[in-house]
Amino acid sequence: MNSSERLAQAIDRNSGVDGLHQTALPRVQLIRASREIDAIHELHRPAVCIVAQGRKRVMLGDRIFEYDRNRYLVVSVDVPILGQIVEASAQQPYLCLRIDLDPALLSGLWLESGLPAPNGGAPGPSLMLSDAGDDVLDAANRLLALLDTPDDIAMLAPLVERELLYRLMKGEQASRLHEIAHGESRLRHVVRAIDWIKRHFREPFDMAELAAHASMSTSALHAHFKSVTRMSPLQYQKQLRLQWARGLMLGRAMDAASAGHAVGYDSPSQFSREYSRLFGAPPLRDVARLRELPPSFRGGAELPEEAAAEA
Repeated sequence: MNSSERLAQAIDRNSGVDGLHQTALPRVQLIRASREIDAIHELHRPAVCIVAQGRKRVMLGDRIFEYDRNRYLVVSVDVPILGQIVEASAQQPYLCLRIDLDPALLSGLWLESGLPAPNGGAPGPSLMLSDAGDDVLDAANRLLALLDTPDDIAMLAPLVERELLYRLMKGEQASRLHEIAHGESRLRHVVRAIDWIKRHFREPFDMAELAAHASMSTSALHAHFKSVTRMSPLQYQKQLRLQWARGLMLGRAMDAASAGHAVGYDSPSQFSREYSRLFGAPPLRDVARLRELPPSFRGGAELPEEAAAEA
């Protein structure tokens, strides 16, 4: 049995049913799907996603990323994506290990490791694929094996997580992980802009105001923001608004007009038109379709704490 097959068995054993499952391991989730699933719109957080069985396709703007057990995905910033599980069945379910990335942990590990900083330059797309070698998969297997001995998690999980991250830092994703770890990189300026948009997603803004919050010139912010997210700041804001509105209709049973108003739309017809353009169906029909999926596959976006309190 190879490393991917062992990882698939561990994920299957510890998930059981379809959906996204939190585990006793910090920052580690397991994803299982026993059928193909189309058009999952979500705000993806910085993470490493390692597929052990099946295949997934992710779209970021005009870029398509497809990965299976031979490749893993790294996401460097909060970014709206469209995901599709394109290979899954009851006999061979889609099985994935997701590890959220902690910038502070990465930064400390980089200092301790003594690894050289990768060559600088403009930040690249927020999604990247790399080949999954046995060194990465073996560390992932040892991490999940701790679920069988929960008393060992507190002591050993941090060590195995550090090993896994170290393996990734020595690979093709070194530049991306270094950008996440070090707060003064150009990527971190883009992250400041993203964080500001998330906190003020209802409000109109101009690029000069946003650039000031990101401590960049307007032209530099626009160029780097689009390089990372494959969309402009205004397009990013629109996708967040529509995803949050979708979450309000699903989670709080809001009608379309109320959800649109809650995220900053003054015109119900404009909201319905832009919603249909993004999600492929009017709000009522789209929400009815999503209710047939497991909750963790319904997509949407998690409201910032201050925004959730007002919604």
